[in-house]
Formats: sequence, C-alpha cells, structure tokens
Amino acid sequence: MTAEPETKAEAGVAQLRTMIVDDEPLAVERLQLLCARLPQISLVGTASDGESALRLAEQLRPELVFLDINMPRLDGMGVARALGRMGQVPAIIFVTAYQGFAVEAFDLAAIDYLLKPVATDRLERAVTRVLDRRSAVLANPVPATSPPGESWVREFWVPHRSELKRIDADLIERIDAERDYMRLHVGERSYLMHETIKALEERLDPARFVRLHRSHIVRNDYITGLRHGGGGVWFACLADDSELRIGRTYLARVKELAGR
Repeated sequence: MTAEPETKAEAGVAQLRTMIVDDEPLAVERLQLLCARLPQISLVGTASDGESALRLAEQLRPELVFLDINMPRLDGMGVARALGRMGQVPAIIFVTAYQGFAVEAFDLAAIDYLLKPVATDRLERAVTRVLDRRSAVLANPVPATSPPGESWVREFWVPHRSELKRIDADLIERIDAERDYMRLHVGERSYLMHETIKALEERLDPARFVRLHRSHIVRNDYITGLRHGGGGVWFACLADDSELRIGRTYLARVKELAGR
C-alpha cells in the first residue's frame, strides 16, 4: 500500500480525498492517470488488497474510495462493509470487470458502479455524483436530535429507458403519487418508481422530508413558505414557484417546520 503526497487544491475547486483499491497494478495506474485529469480528485493513497486498504483508510480518512471487487482474501464487498462501520464513512465507487455484483453493490449504498475499462466521461459523472451528495448533506445536515443510528434510505435505483438510474435521496425535491407509482422530481427531470407513498414515506428521513398531502412528499428545504388560502386551507409555496395544498391530516407537522 502507498500513500500519495497531498497536493494543494486548486482555487475554487472542491476536492475529494481519494483512495484507489485494486490488486491489478495496471488497473491502478490507469485509474491514477484518469484521476490526474480531474481537479476534483486529490489522490492520497493506493492499496493492492482489502486488508491493506482498511489499514490505510484508518490513517488517511478518505472521502472517496475507488474499489475493485475481485481481490484475494478480503474482497471489495467485504471492504465496503468494513468502511461502512468507520466513524467517517467514505463514498464508494466500485470499479470492476464484472457486471454481476451491481445489485449487491447498490445494497451497500455505493455511489456508482463502473465497468473496466473506465471511460473518462463516465468517471467524471460518478465523481460529480459524489460531490453533489456531499453538497446536499452539508446544506441539509441531520439535526443532532435525530435518533442515533437511525437508518434512512440514501438512494433509489429507478428504471430509465434501457438502464437503471441512481437517484440520490438528498437531491429529490418532491415526490408525487401517480396511482401505483411515485414520480421523483430531481431538477428538471422526473423518474417513476413502483412503490406506495406510505412505504416511501416510512423510508425517508423525516428530518429532510415532509408529507404535505396523501399524494405529495416534499424535501423540507424546498418549501419557501406557507400561504393561508382561507377556510382553514393552507398551501406550501415551493422553490419552483408552484404551490401544493396541504392536507388537514398533515398540516400540524408542516407548521412545525415554521415553528408554529
């Protein structure tokens, strides 16, 4: 295992302390070259097996780990589980030649799953996802009053055209029920997934999301205000300048956000 000399972050560019874990020297070298082209990456170390990776991670506390799966003794899945128990859990991007581990990888909350040989544009998209997730968490920290150890869903994998698309829960602005499907709104795009709104509500962190209506869930910070429409009817004003009526059942919880 090796520790890389740290480089000074370029002005104005957010950098991720990054480790590469792979037992193939050529794969490590190729990924190092690709990472060198990305100003968002600060490579702090490499490891050639799982046990060395965990020892190095304890010392370096990386924010991102590029992780191979097929390694001797402790494989990438075992490494990911161990990293998930660290005090500061790094983002995981699996880099592998095998497609068959994707479902298990996503169950371990991997940010992305890249197939070798890794394309530059694909790597850039994966790193952007990590940065987007970090920005969302920093902008919406979980309150200290949240139950310790509470586990809420961190991402969704939804069908999109001919592939599965990973949707970071922190980036979802609102969710609308459409019969047996939920529409997840992320920026100007939306994605459908097959799940009931009640089951979805139970999986989302209540410190980040609030249910407004039997058909709507909204991220707390996407609500810009509340408007009284008369006759006991209230509306939530959203960041996209739209409004959603608040169901009477959910009004008290929504008003808590405004300290009312």
